[in-house]
Amino acid sequence: METLKTGWDFFQDEILGMQWLNRLIGSLVDICGLDTTGKIGGSVQFFFYDTIKIMVLLGVLIFLISYIQSYFPPERTKKILGRFHGIGANIIAALLGTVTPFCSCSSIPLFIGFTSAGLPLGVTFSFLISSPMVDLGSLVLLMSIFGWKVAITYVVLGLVIAVAGGVMIEKLRLENYVEEFIRNGNSIDVKQEQLHFKDRMKYAWEQVLSTAKKVVPYVLVGVAIGAFIHNWIPEDFIVRVLGTGNPLGVIIATVAGVPMYADIFGTIPIAEALLAKGARLGVVLSFMMGVTTLSLPSMIMLRKAVKPKLLAVFITICTIGIILVGYFFNVIQFLLI
Repeated sequence: METLKTGWDFFQDEILGMQWLNRLIGSLVDICGLDTTGKIGGSVQFFFYDTIKIMVLLGVLIFLISYIQSYFPPERTKKILGRFHGIGANIIAALLGTVTPFCSCSSIPLFIGFTSAGLPLGVTFSFLISSPMVDLGSLVLLMSIFGWKVAITYVVLGLVIAVAGGVMIEKLRLENYVEEFIRNGNSIDVKQEQLHFKDRMKYAWEQVLSTAKKVVPYVLVGVAIGAFIHNWIPEDFIVRVLGTGNPLGVIIATVAGVPMYADIFGTIPIAEALLAKGARLGVVLSFMMGVTTLSLPSMIMLRKAVKPKLLAVFITICTIGIILVGYFFNVIQFLLI
């Protein structure tokens, strides 16, 4: 058992966490004459380490996930979802959301296509909630920072929010609050071309390049913010606002994430810095969920597809779910890490 634990710790720290890279960059920063224990040197080390680590993991994960995704084009996904009914359909939709693109703005067009194709509204919303909030990439990256217990619990609770939210929307019978051009849309059933191994590999590599170009700006901004928080904002300020002493920390973090727009890869360095400064785990994860699920640009896009009442219901369900998850993590933080 001890050998297994040692092996896992090595995998988490040196493979996923890439601590060897952190030590290497720290040595290079020292050679350049900067003190890594100081604010400037620490910021430089944090920025280069987190940027390289995230982009390397991002490339590997996108390649693997895109290869899997090549087996689930929209028409095939629609057919799979159409075979299930009731809460089972919501569960399958939420799970399929884990192998789709990484941000809500990328998921909304698929949501529109599924809704136009006549899939139940609650099922399509389970997919819409799950897709940006939970994906296979987030599981691996969260493991690299927070450990496997936190990562798996985060993913499971994200799926619970997606399933519960979809079921609630279905029960409320809000189909008439989808914009008419979507309700009256028709989906053309196009047969998917049979892809071979080389085709899937090419598709996966193209997705790596395409997604990397889209997310690099958000990763750089996120890492820069994380470096600033990690090295320049006093720890007692973070603890006072987002730590144990403030019962409203989860709500503040959830609301603070709304004006931002980033995928989970851009929010992770900010979350890492906040946690290192003393922010509660539930607060940090609520912030991440708020950014990825409720960002203002995404809500503006979604408003083009649904009417204000349905949009308000969606935002309310997600906000309550995220806040409950945040307080849940705060309560069990000492049991998880």
